[in-house]
This record gives sequence, structure tokens and C-alpha cells, in this order.
Amino acid sequence: MVKKLDKVDVVIVGSGWTGGIVAAELTKAGHKVVILERGLDKKHEDFIGTKDELRYSQRYDLMQNLHKETITSRSDLSETALPVRNNVNARLGENTGGAGVHWNGWSFRWLPYDFEIYSKTVERYGKEKIPKHSTIQDWGITYDELEPYFDKFEKTAGISGEENPLGPPRSDKYPNPPLKTTPAINLFTTVTKELGYHPYRMPSANISQAYENPDGEKLNGCVYCAFCEEYGCDFGAKADPIGTVLTTAKKTGNMELRNGANVTRVSHDGKRATGVIYVDTSTGQEYEQPAEIVVLAGFVFTNTKLLLLSEIGVPYNPETGKGIIGKNFTGHFSNLSTYIGARGFFEDKKFNLYAGTGAMGVTIDDFAGDHEDHTNLDFLHGFEIHYSQLGARPISNNQVPKGTPLWGKEFKKNSLHYTNRNLFITSQTGFLPNKYSYLDLDPTYKDALGNPLLRVTVKYMEEDISRSKYGVARCEEIMNNMGADIVDVDVVPDDLQFDHKFYTDHFIGGVIMGPTPENSAVNTYSQMWDMENLFVVGGSSFPHTSSYNPTGTIGAFAYRAAEGMISYLKTGGLLTQIEHAKNA
Repeated sequence: MVKKLDKVDVVIVGSGWTGGIVAAELTKAGHKVVILERGLDKKHEDFIGTKDELRYSQRYDLMQNLHKETITSRSDLSETALPVRNNVNARLGENTGGAGVHWNGWSFRWLPYDFEIYSKTVERYGKEKIPKHSTIQDWGITYDELEPYFDKFEKTAGISGEENPLGPPRSDKYPNPPLKTTPAINLFTTVTKELGYHPYRMPSANISQAYENPDGEKLNGCVYCAFCEEYGCDFGAKADPIGTVLTTAKKTGNMELRNGANVTRVSHDGKRATGVIYVDTSTGQEYEQPAEIVVLAGFVFTNTKLLLLSEIGVPYNPETGKGIIGKNFTGHFSNLSTYIGARGFFEDKKFNLYAGTGAMGVTIDDFAGDHEDHTNLDFLHGFEIHYSQLGARPISNNQVPKGTPLWGKEFKKNSLHYTNRNLFITSQTGFLPNKYSYLDLDPTYKDALGNPLLRVTVKYMEEDISRSKYGVARCEEIMNNMGADIVDVDVVPDDLQFDHKFYTDHFIGGVIMGPTPENSAVNTYSQMWDMENLFVVGGSSFPHTSSYNPTGTIGAFAYRAAEGMISYLKTGGLLTQIEHAKNA
């Protein structure tokens, strides 16, 4: 029997960056907020002394248990999707702070082109440049409108960086200077400048110096220990939700965070959300948490699945092109749009690769967005090329040239010789939406509670493969100019298919935003058109992915959504209509 709890102002599903930002802003405004987090309670103290590569990078201690909750995957509509059960293929965050705890800290701003991709493409090239299967669309918001929210997130997280020479205007500098440089970073910078490109240091949530954010939360300076990705920071030097927005919300006395709360449905009367239904994972007891506002702030898979299970919105149908929920699934895929490039092996140059951090590196944007003229290219959008020095951990640091046996005397010799003599540069590419890549409920497989798993369909198109090949070729050019004696280049086959790996966490879409209900599920405040007191916040609302990691842009939209929620609690109504009326 479902136990009904006392009503609160706001209930939030998920305690990552999006849920934490919303909670901080609403509690500061005096509203009572409950956050429901499926995973365990985690504090910074839990990460002290946890530089255990076996535990966190091989056994994935901080990741979601895929035997209880996962997705199914296929690369074509004609295939039967199968469950993804191994964390090697899917590092989905869980516990307090979500993926914002074990992220690397890359915090880019997406380009103005990204938010107006359809209109800017038509303006420059004409409609015929857009493939027939493509479902690109404008977001209903411009970079200039979003810029203040980028600035707010960067100051909350204490982002360390330097201005992108090809980037859009900024209202202020990054709150902290870039991280330290290294000989490898300097080499990439020198060579790309000589080639006529415009390198700049990556914007990083690994803080370059002690910092206090506008809410009074203190972050320490990074010590370059190399344990960022897949790890919580035991020095408190990587901005995460635990040490920033969740702490801010807790200090107000207006937030309650409940762990072990697995939300299964949004309760509603067809017009308004009335709350959420969740199961206490320790007791099996089912609860209903009523609220004036419901906020879905989970990962893209969670948000989309909850809407489909709750029968809110019209599911997307790839055969007819009708419906919205589940549409425009995109992301950075391991064998196509990230983790591929050129690795150089050096005989006479050695680099200290053990020192590093999650976002210590340098990148170029000369090929990103629409910076390059695409008239004679057979794809839209582009890629950023980067060298990042994450730090070489003992187990994973065994890079050898192609052709080396995977074990034995020669492997040992090459592994030792090239330990500090190899560098890898990567092109991370955009992946534009197509009508065949989407999310829906699986007809066969169910989760531990008996609900259908979310089914993910990803189909690579010709332009995606062309974009990837073009990016890898630019990596090869740069690595050759860096003077490597051996250059191993990743091969992108003409018939490349999705490899069913959800390794990056950079996944987007399913509950996309736009200017009208005809082409979107939410408006630019992340408010559902069909249910005005239901907000769906995070990457699930993005109509497509960019070349860049999504967290900085997710943070910006979370601040905009929170601002909208505060306004809604005062006046009600669809926020974009109110905004238009004010500007008329």
C-alpha cells in the first residue's frame, strides 16, 4: 500500500548538478524542497584515501548497479535490443551528487551555433545542406540569453580557465586562472599555433587555487594527483554538487535529501503533476510525495523513462516522425565521436605523465560548430581537438605501439620504454540527431521492480562517419608535427556501427526543448508544455549534442530553470508566454 506523505513546495528527482542547483536556488528563496536520490548517501569524507584504481576504475564502485537498473541497446530498428549489464560499457552515476562527483571537470560553454543550428545552417548554406533524415532544430533561446547563467555556474563551481580566442562574448573572466601547464601541453600549444590554429587551456572544475564561491562554499587548490575521473575528490579541489550547491541548500534548513528513494512514476491528474511515487530501496515500502512543483533532474535515461512510464507527453515514433518523448537521442559515442584520434610514441622525448588532473589540458576550436566553412564538406557541425593530461595511473598506463603482442617479453619491454614517451590527442565530435536514434520502453526486458527498461536505439549516419574521419585526420596531422617517431591512428570504417557502449555519460535528448509545443516537450525554462508544474532539467532537454562536454551548459540551463520555478511559484502559468508578454 502506498503511503502518502505531507505536501512540500518542490520535489526533485536526482541529486546531481541539476538537482543540486535547483535545490540551492529554491531553498535560498525560502521554499521547502525534498530531493529523492536512488543511490547511497555520500560525503567528501567517504573519498579520503580512496586512490584505489582496482576498486574505482576496474570494479566501478561509484557507478550504477546495472543488474538492477540499466538500458537495452540496439543499432537499428530491425534489431532486438539487449541489456547493457557491464560497467565497462556504461558508467552511469549514482549516489549523492550523481555523476558530478566522479566527473573529470571539463566545463565548456557551447557555441551560439548550437542553439540556433537550424536557422544558422539554412542562412549560410540553404535547406538542401540538411540531410533528409536529420531532425536538427533551433532551441528557442540564443547564446546571449543564456550567457548570464553560464557565468553563474562558472562562479559557483570556481571554474579555472582562459578565454577561448574563437569563443563567443563573455560578461566576465573565469573566476580562477587555468591549471598548471606541462611540457606535453606546451608542445601541443606550440605546434597548433604554428599550424595556424588557436589553442587555449581547457575550462576546468579542478580548481587552480583556493576559492570561495558566491554562496560562501570553499574549494581547495588542486594537487594534480591524477584521480579525478571515476573518483570523488578527497582534497575538496574538484567542484562537485556535494561541496557546493547541496551544501548551500542544506544550510538554509529548507532541504531534505532522502537516499535510497527510487522514483518510479510522476503522479498526475492529466493536467498537473501532483507529486511522485517512489520505493524505499531498503524496505520496499512505496511512498507518494506530493508537491506543488515536480522536477525531474535525473540523467537522460531516468527522465525519459519516468515520463514514458507516467504516460506524460506523446512518445516519439520513428516510423511516422510524430511524438516528442524519446526523440533526438544524441551523444558522444566511444568508437565514433570521442576516445579516438592519434597516439604518438617518442624515442628521444620523455614526459612526466603521472602528474595530472581531470581537465588539465589544451584544445583548439578551429573545427568546432560552424567555424569552418562546410560548403564542400559532407557533414554539418564539427569537433574540438585536445590533449589532456589526466595523469597516468599504474594499471591503465600500458600504452604500446600497434603490432606489439598483448603479453610477454616484447610487451613488457615496450610498456616500460614508452611509459613516459607517448601522447594521445583526440577529436571529440558533435553527433547530430536523426530520426532513427531515439529512446522508448523495451517490450521485453524489465528492471528489478518489474517496470520496462528504457530501450536506446543509435544509428550512425554517413555524415557522422565522415565527420569522425575528418577529425581523426586532423589529429594525425598535429601529432606528426609534434615530432612523434611512431604515430598510431585510429581507423574509422565506412560501415561503422554503434558499439553499445555508454561510457562517456555525455548523452543528450529525449525530452527536448524548443519554441513551441509542436516540436518540443519543454520550453527554454525546462517547463513541460503539457504540464506546467512539471520541469525536466538537464541534458535530456537538449535537442542535440555539441563537440564539447555538456556539464557547463547543463549547469547554465539548471540556473535558468530554477529562476523560472521561483517565478512560477509566485504567478503560475507557462513562463515563456509570461516572458513574451513582458517583452511585447
